[in-house]
Amino acid sequence: MLRNPSSKRAAWIGVALVGLVGALAAWLVAAGNPGNMGVCGACFLRDIGGSLGLFSSGPQYFRPEVAGLMLGAFAAVLARGRFSARSGSHAAARFFFGLWMAIGALVFLGCPFRLFQRLGGGDANALVGVGGLALGVGLGLLFERRGYAVGKTADVPKPVGLLAHAFVLTLLVLFLRGILLGPDATGREGPPARALWSLALGLGLMAGAALSLTGFCGINALRQLFRGPRWMLLGALALVGVYALVSSATGKFHPGFTGQPIAHTDHLWNALGMVLVGLTGCLAGGCPVRQVVMAGEGNGDAFVTCMGLVVGGALAHNLALVSSAEGSTPGGRVAVLVGLAFAIVYGLASVARVRQPAG
Repeated sequence: MLRNPSSKRAAWIGVALVGLVGALAAWLVAAGNPGNMGVCGACFLRDIGGSLGLFSSGPQYFRPEVAGLMLGAFAAVLARGRFSARSGSHAAARFFFGLWMAIGALVFLGCPFRLFQRLGGGDANALVGVGGLALGVGLGLLFERRGYAVGKTADVPKPVGLLAHAFVLTLLVLFLRGILLGPDATGREGPPARALWSLALGLGLMAGAALSLTGFCGINALRQLFRGPRWMLLGALALVGVYALVSSATGKFHPGFTGQPIAHTDHLWNALGMVLVGLTGCLAGGCPVRQVVMAGEGNGDAFVTCMGLVVGGALAHNLALVSSAEGSTPGGRVAVLVGLAFAIVYGLASVARVRQPAG
């Protein structure tokens, strides 16, 4: 609806659906999820990595919201008769971009979806993140204008497109049997705040369907700061606004820079972390939540990006790259600079290859 709206009416319905996602996210926070973290692709995929034992210090909990997002998107494309298994679009590069997206997000403490929720919850530090995200997306657009493309997927056998669903359903069954509760079952570090699993799964299903129908992506919303049409940007504003309304109604709205949940005031690294997320998200073809939704729609390459996010989140914890309320870590700062160098060099090399004369 928001990527190529057929009419203004369809576009406004899409904006309303993204606003609904903001309400669902705020509901999850009111029900027990961490502050301003009703839905976060990078954080929740990291948590799943912890539930699998990929790191020993940090959140270790299978997030039913991820299963809901993926399966809700799957249900949406099935209902419209549009399920299509696709792959073959620079999957190895997408894995590494997912890895660096996770690291940048964990230095900032949130992916673009959590950035919007932090704005809606009154976290003024997120304003710095918006500037960084916009700069990163702008850099990605410069590469695109010089010929960069993430590549086109092609039809593949249906089992390829169903690998993500098999993966997440297996983990969901293990979770429901108590095996992937992780902290509760093994005595490792306790899980983060969380809503009741059935509510998280149910609202995640609704959000996944809405995001599939609209094609909404946090990265693409920021693209529209630079070029129109701006329906997806309006969707982002709707998400922020509705989240703010529900947060206020549930007593979770807290304006200001200090005392914000899972946030810090280290503004330079807030900004640079989101520059990395914006640039790698452009190069990979979507933000973390969009990658989960596309995997649910049958895109095998998006699933590879999701696995990159899982591994990146684990590395961020194992190497002490994750920021805290006190600010960014020395390792996190170095990692952001290395990730930016990697992405810029990759983009330049890809553009140079595209611009080489034939023959």
